[in-house]
Amino acid sequence: MTDDERTGAAGGGADDATTPAAPARARRERKQVLLRLDPAVHDAVARWAADDLRSVNAQIDLLLRRALTDAGRMPHAASDPPRRGRPPRTG
Repeated sequence: MTDDERTGAAGGGADDATTPAAPARARRERKQVLLRLDPAVHDAVARWAADDLRSVNAQIDLLLRRALTDAGRMPHAASDPPRRGRPPRTG
């Protein structure tokens, strides 16, 4: 079963390669997960994220990556985290 079949997204034929979304598919898509947290834990992570000028999602991603690296379990195939903030100046 493909991702499109699981999510109910409309699948296309050969002309999918010409749609604007085609380049995004070439990159590795990020997984979406539902995470149930104790409200006090969420509040603590949200405060920490705000202190570091990150979203809660970015903070959790950072913490999971650190934990995986510390445990020696970070997969070699894992992509770098998305670059956050303002793009660098050109010119």
